[in-house]
Amino acid sequence: MPELPEVETVRRGLTKHVIGQRVISAVALHPRALNPKSVGGLDLLLGARIQSVERRGKFLWFVLDRPFVLCAHLGMSGQFLINPQDQRHTRALLNLKKGIKKSALHFNDQRTFGWLSVEELTDGVPASVAKIAPDLFETIFNLDDVSQSIKRRSVSIKTAILNQNILSGIGNIYADESLWLAKVHPERKANELKLKDIQRVLLSAKKVMSDALEVGGTSFDELYVNVNGESGYFDISLKAYGQEGQPCERCGTLIRRIKFANRSSHFCPKCQKK
Repeated sequence: MPELPEVETVRRGLTKHVIGQRVISAVALHPRALNPKSVGGLDLLLGARIQSVERRGKFLWFVLDRPFVLCAHLGMSGQFLINPQDQRHTRALLNLKKGIKKSALHFNDQRTFGWLSVEELTDGVPASVAKIAPDLFETIFNLDDVSQSIKRRSVSIKTAILNQNILSGIGNIYADESLWLAKVHPERKANELKLKDIQRVLLSAKKVMSDALEVGGTSFDELYVNVNGESGYFDISLKAYGQEGQPCERCGTLIRRIKFANRSSHFCPKCQKK
């Protein structure tokens, strides 16, 4: 699933292509493309001009010159593509125009877990995002408050940083990478860690995701690409996630993988002692 760096890469790509464009047609081409909570169909977008593209965690939304926005979640395999040649997995289509220039914005989604939704704003964010916590890159993110919130919980530190109601945007990949960088075992109880250790994990997460953003996020297959079809290259820099049996870059100990909530955790048993 695309995490914060991948979604932010998509947002930046969209910003270059769609700002100032007006929607001249919009249609959902798959029954699951439109979120059931949408206040209406995509035809509500007709005539709207796109003013900006915003993000919180893994959510995107298009700010329009209307009292509503177009919100999107990429799910497992959602993509926004400009004028793609391959349209087999197009689930929604927005035709755009600025002056005499026209373009087609395709929402592709091979696995159909992503969605679009026309929504009103609540405190500056779409209704779907209202209960999602700010992410590490937002100006309103408060490191001390979030660290204290994590410290009060009796769950594992990895469970805590994956909780989108505590802080948003971190998924399995960047959780493993952040904990490796911070030298914290994924199964350590949050309430047993010192505040400085929790803050080190959060700052490590910001560092790891910043590095990923510089290379366009992490791509393991064609399901994550930018709006121009390019893949991200952070996968070649991964230190823990997916590195089972490979030597730790710090100490040479082989990276281990353990089961974690129907997924996996990757860590160095020497650097990240439980």
